[in-house]
Order: sequence, then structure tokens, then C-alpha cells
Amino acid sequence: MRWDQLFDDLEAQLGAEERRERDSEVADRTRRERATVELGARLAAAVGSVLRLRLTSGAQVHGELLDLGEDWLLVQLENARQAVIPLCAVAGVAGLPVRAASARTARRFALGYALRGLSRDRAAVALTDTSGQVLTGTIDVVGADSLDLAEHAIGDSRRPENLRGRQTVPFWAVVLVEAR
Repeated sequence: MRWDQLFDDLEAQLGAEERRERDSEVADRTRRERATVELGARLAAAVGSVLRLRLTSGAQVHGELLDLGEDWLLVQLENARQAVIPLCAVAGVAGLPVRAASARTARRFALGYALRGLSRDRAAVALTDTSGQVLTGTIDVVGADSLDLAEHAIGDSRRPENLRGRQTVPFWAVVLVEAR
């Protein structure tokens, strides 16, 4: 019997076992670390990237992620328009980086605050709801959990003679608000 060969074989087996344990531990730590990463952090890492968003209405939008808040995204759509999308209306995202951003975080204001900016500017909008219906008009009032939309054609100004009606839309039903 050659003792050197036996000891070399035992040493190789021990080394292989240590490598397997180390690889298993690294994989376990990686899984635990990834389990703490929230979608918002991954979206923050994607600012400036082109994403494809599948919305709860069944529609898909494709565009560059420009900004995000605690519960909303701002996307530059392919048609060169910008849209605010509530995060709760996103059913899936294609194109996200695997890693999260630690340096950039979301803006601290919520969807209502972003919509108040559109209301203040009296911007004409096309609002898509969860049923897929598109309402056009001007956001008159933004409450704590809903908005009032004065309905009119996009090309018309918000004047009494141009109004077709008024809709109150709860935030949970808003899928996309496209500024026209």
C-alpha cells in the first residue's frame, strides 16, 4: 500500500467536501439576500432603461422608465408621451436588472401628489382604468384615494360647453394616466 497516494486521495476528498459546503453556503446567502430586495429597489436601478410593462387591464406599454415614487412610475412611452402608472397596476415587468439600486431611491411622494401636479397644470389626460376603458379630460380634483375627471375631448379646452360629464375614479382603478 502506498501511504502517499492514500493520504493524497483523502486530502482531495476533504477539499472537495469543503468546496461543496462553501458553495452551498454562498448559494444560501445569495438566496437570503435576494429575498430582501423589493421591486421598488429593482425599479430604481432601472431608471433610464427601456421596460415592457404588463398592466392589470391587459394592456402592455413599452418605454423608458424616467422616474418613480413610492407607488407610481413615470414612463416615456414609444409615442413620445409620458404616462404615470400606479405600481399596483403593474402585473409584470420585462427588462428589469437583476440587481437593486442602493444609490437611487424612489421619490417620497405618492400617486395623489403626482396627479395633483397634472391637475394644477390643467393638463389634458387620457386615463385608462382596470376595465380597459379610456376616459379623456382634465383632472379637476385629487382626493386622498380618488380623483375627479372632467370629461372632454383631448383637443377641446376644459370649458362648460365642451364637458361631457364628470367621473370620480378611485386610485385602485387607475391603470395609466397619459398626459396629452
